[in-house]
Order: sequence, then C-alpha cells, then structure tokens
Amino acid sequence: MPDSAGQAGTGPAPSARHGRPRGKIDKHGRENGNVLYALCKYVLVGPLLRLFFPCTVIGAEYIPESGGAILAGNHVSVADSFFTPLHLKRRVTYLAKSEYFTGKGVKGMLQRWFFSAVGQVPIDRGGASAAHDALMTGVRLLGKGKLLGIYPEGTRSPDGKLYKGKTGVARMALQAGVPVIPVVMVGTDKVNPIGSKIWRPHRIKLIIGRPLDFSRYEGMAGDRFVERSMTDEIMYRLMELSGQEYVDVYAAKRKAELAAGSANGPVEGRGPGTVTRLPGTRAS
Repeated sequence: MPDSAGQAGTGPAPSARHGRPRGKIDKHGRENGNVLYALCKYVLVGPLLRLFFPCTVIGAEYIPESGGAILAGNHVSVADSFFTPLHLKRRVTYLAKSEYFTGKGVKGMLQRWFFSAVGQVPIDRGGASAAHDALMTGVRLLGKGKLLGIYPEGTRSPDGKLYKGKTGVARMALQAGVPVIPVVMVGTDKVNPIGSKIWRPHRIKLIIGRPLDFSRYEGMAGDRFVERSMTDEIMYRLMELSGQEYVDVYAAKRKAELAAGSANGPVEGRGPGTVTRLPGTRAS
C-alpha cells in the first residue's frame, strides 16, 4: 500500500500550516530552549544511552526543520520515549500523565524534574473531559510549531504485536493542520522487556517514514469515517516499517483479556488500511 492515497506522503516533509517553533534553530538544526532538556539529552543521560544502546537511524531527512508535526510511533517499550528524542535534532514533546508531576517529597521532585527535562507535558487522563483536554493540549502545542510524539495504540503493546490505532491522532492532525510522520523503534523491547525493571544493553534501530499528508481531508475533523481511514493508514505504514504482526483490536482490550486470563489468541481482521466506505458516508 502506498504511503497515502493520491501519492500523499511521498517527497519532502510538508510544512505545517499553523506557525513555527518559537525557539531559534542553531547551525546544527537543534532548537534552542529548555536548558533542562538540553542538559539531560547532551550531558547527563544521553551520552550513557548512546554508549550502551547504539542506535541506527534511518530516514532522519523526513523530519521537517521547522513547523508542527506529529510523530506517530509504535510502542513496544517504555524506552521508546527516551530513544526517539535522543536521536532527533529537534526537541520532541510527549503528553504524559499528570501524576508524574504531582509527587511529594524528594522522589516527587526528582520525578517532576526528570519528566520536564525530557520534554513531557502533563495532562489529566481522568474524568469525562480527559480525551478532549488532551486533544486541545496537543493542538495547542502543534500550533506553536512543536514536534508532538504520539502512540496511536494508546498504550504499550502487551506482546510485541501492533494493535489497532485510536483516532485521536487523526483528529489532532486535522485540527492542527500538520503532517503525520510514522516513526518506528526496533529492538527497544530487548532493551526493556515487558516485566523487567533493569535495561539491558542492545542495539536498536529508529526508522522514520515519509510524512503522511492528510490535507485532502481539511475541514473534516469529526467525521468518524475519515478519522478511522486516516488512523488505519497510519497503522498500516507502521506495520510496514516495523514488520510487526497486526492485531485488529485495541491494545487496552487485549491487556484486559490477558489480565483476566480470557485471551484465546489474536483476533483476526482484514488489517489496517482496508477501505470499504467512501468519505462522508456513515460509519457502521
């Protein structure tokens, strides 16, 4: 399947339509700004990660030098959020649970400092308005020209497979008017296997795909079919880049099944990217 219908997603990264980064770009293409972020990336944590977890980067040229964009990635390990920003010149921002920023005492202070340093922005994931608030926060950051990291699966894969994407990434892209760049981490599940607390030295790979331009759907945010079609296209591209087996159910549901001991193997589906309805028709 091509990157996008009508050859969208081929060629250089398109510019965002909503603003540019407020920080200046230095001669190496790095954004100036948060001192803690730079200190953590280039002095305190980054050098050690580079030493013990060597990474091959493919497709770095697809990251735009300026302007907002969504980095949509697979999620096989907690380590994904460390290595993606480490190996990109521009700063990457992620939306994180507000609990990471509200801890008490010395531990809470250190945790708050660390998550701020690595570019996390707190959001409240509880309550009826949580999804809307997260969406609006993401759109605001993209409007400021930020690179926003998102895991469309919504949670880490419970078994290394790629699961059905949630449509929030599509709505955010449409409302902010920015491209979606597929980003795949390979090998981080060996660095930090599920259930392990200690990271293990291992070679990893960061694969960046051609940007997906969904400008053809401009003004159609809120259309369930359009958002599902876009999300399936993103997931199909992630499947191609990662080589992961695709399971056509949500990862959160799969985790619940595994926890309850009721999982009877992966649910078979047609796979992402299958289009059976035209834009504007009613989703079943």
